[in-house]
Amino acid sequence: MISGPVSPVTLVAFCRRPATGVGKRRLASALGEAATLAICQALLDTTLEDLAAWPGPRVLAPADPADEAWARSLPLPFADVVPQPGGNLGERLGAVDNILRQRGHCRLLYIGSDAPVLAAADYMEAARALATHDVVLGPARDGGVTCMGSRRAWPDLAALPWSDASLHVSLQALCESTGRSVLNLAPRYDVDVPADLLTLCADLAGDARPARRALYRALGSLGYCSP
Repeated sequence: MISGPVSPVTLVAFCRRPATGVGKRRLASALGEAATLAICQALLDTTLEDLAAWPGPRVLAPADPADEAWARSLPLPFADVVPQPGGNLGERLGAVDNILRQRGHCRLLYIGSDAPVLAAADYMEAARALATHDVVLGPARDGGVTCMGSRRAWPDLAALPWSDASLHVSLQALCESTGRSVLNLAPRYDVDVPADLLTLCADLAGDARPARRALYRALGSLGYCSP
C-alpha cells in the first residue's frame, strides 16, 4: 500500500479500453495489432495497479463514453467514472477537471495508462507538491508529461501542442503566465515507440509489482526482455 499525505488528492487515470486497432499506432506499425493489443492491456493493468494502491479517491476517465459500463465493471472501487467528452486532449482534460471539481474534488493528479515506470515515490512527491504549489508536472523525456496535477481549475488547455515535443515547456509557461506556481518532478518516460520497450525492459527487471512483472513477461514473449 502506498502511504499518502493527510490532505486528499484524487488520482485520475485517462485511459482507452484495449481493443484491436485502437491506440499506440506507432507500436502497431512495427509490432502488428495482436502484439500491440497485448501491450496495451498490460500497460492498462499497471495503471489499475497504481490506482488500487492509491490511498485517496480514484477516478477513471475512459476515452470513449460508450465504455463507461466497462470502466464501472472493473474490479476496483472508484470514487467516480467520468467519460472523456469530445475534443483534443486539452479540451477533454479541462472538461473532466470541471466535472470533478463540481463534485467536490479539489486536488487532482492526472495520469495516462502508458508510463509504468512511475513508482510510489513519484506519486507521493506529486501529491505532496500540491500542498505547496498550484501545479505539479511530471516531465517526459520526449518533451511531454507523464502526469500533471493541480489544486486549482486548469487554465484553458485547448491550444497547447499535445502531440509535440514542446508540450511540457508550453504547459508550464501557460500555468505560470496565469499566476500558478509550478513544481516539476524528475523526468520519466511513457511508452510510444518500439525503442521505449527496450528501455522499459531494463527498468522493469527489478520491479516486484505484480502487473509490472506481467508486463515484463509479455515483453519477454515478444523478444524485448530476457526470460
